[in-house]
Amino acid sequence: MTDRTTTARGDIGKAGFDRRLIPPMMLGSVLNPVNSTVIAVALVPIGAAFGAPPSQTAWLVSALYLATALGQPIVGRLIDIFGPRRLFLLSTSLVGVAGVVGTLAPGLGVLIAARVLLGFGTCAGYPAAMALLRTEAARTGQDSPAGVLTALAVANQTIAVAGPLLGGLLIGLGGWRSTFALNIPLAAVAVTLGALRLPRQPSTGTAAVRGRLAAQIDLPGMALFAAMLFSLLLFLMNLHAGTWYLPVITVAAATAFAVRELRARTPFIDLRVLGGNPALLATYGRALVAYVVSYAFLYGFTQWTEESYGLTPFHAGLVQIPMFLVGIGVSVTVGRSTGVLGKLLLGGAGQIAACVLMLTLTEGSAVWTLLVLAVIFGVPQGANGLALQNSVYFQSDPRRTASSAGLLRTFAYLGSMVASSATAASFGQRASTSGMHHLAWIMLGAGALYLLVTVFDRSLRRPSADVAERTSTS
Repeated sequence: MTDRTTTARGDIGKAGFDRRLIPPMMLGSVLNPVNSTVIAVALVPIGAAFGAPPSQTAWLVSALYLATALGQPIVGRLIDIFGPRRLFLLSTSLVGVAGVVGTLAPGLGVLIAARVLLGFGTCAGYPAAMALLRTEAARTGQDSPAGVLTALAVANQTIAVAGPLLGGLLIGLGGWRSTFALNIPLAAVAVTLGALRLPRQPSTGTAAVRGRLAAQIDLPGMALFAAMLFSLLLFLMNLHAGTWYLPVITVAAATAFAVRELRARTPFIDLRVLGGNPALLATYGRALVAYVVSYAFLYGFTQWTEESYGLTPFHAGLVQIPMFLVGIGVSVTVGRSTGVLGKLLLGGAGQIAACVLMLTLTEGSAVWTLLVLAVIFGVPQGANGLALQNSVYFQSDPRRTASSAGLLRTFAYLGSMVASSATAASFGQRASTSGMHHLAWIMLGAGALYLLVTVFDRSLRRPSADVAERTSTS
């Protein structure tokens, strides 16, 4: 992919990163976080509109993550093979279709289907951005684009944190359907920018060349991966005795997937390379537990502020402005260096402090305590996402940057699914204070595990350049 893209673009801006790519990269990568978070303050009004309790509206969260967790590494692999342009344009077009379906949805079922379409539609943005970063690094000889990596992380975490506020504003202006209609203009702009600025791929030429490219698509591996992940996520969304068969399917599919990938000439996920890269595996594990904490706060705590504390959707989003501001400040400050250990430790400590404070809150707590909590949560919001993204960039096989980035998002979505299940189990029919405290204990356990995995990971003490050199020669 790198060679074909570079050839297509020639020597444009060879002295540095081609900044014409930044707008479509940024917009494409934020389509997922904006849809992940804007829904947070819409769950209660949607539930009221359709007479659905939190245990049912939680599917609006789960559906998007289920689709995206499946789609990100698959689309990422296709980007590694064919380049980002085609996949970017196709996926972002689907976002617009999903926006129309969601805006006109007559019931909760159709609304959930729209969220599935959004999940698949937002799959290409982030892997495409990471692939373009790798391509530009190879073209310019600058293998540490810290500034662009930081900008990408800041854009994603800014949108993620600002999502509830944006959702509250949209709901105040046009009702909860406006949170879906938002995707129509966003998709139109993304497709236009992608068509104008993303590098065109040269023609694949002869049938033999096209055949070699197609041979790199491991369809059986992708299908087994989908079966494994789908059954696991369904189990996480329905944690009760009646779903005992789902983990059995997960184990069977995982076994078949491992056998297939170890035998495949061009595997979907190269398990030998991945198994020989414990640093990258640890990064994926950290992503999972970090997002358990992050999304449990985003969805669970936000529901509590509306249902038990009594805030409107707009004010529930307004309370999170300090997290938005602190997150940006932390990302910009710590993004000046490529090292990740300090960022991870800072984020881990912030998670634990915030969870402890959540345990002290009640319906009678002063508003300023909610603002203090948002400030504290801004620290891991700004530090963790940047550290995890930088880790994957330097630790992954350069030939599989997009699929490795997609797999990072998959582990993040696994964490979000655990958070969604924990939120539904903690609240039941109503987001009560006791349920919020129960959720906070779960978050605290995940935060402690995150910190332990970080402290005992020796690979984090190596300079990023050493990690990059070791990975590229593996």
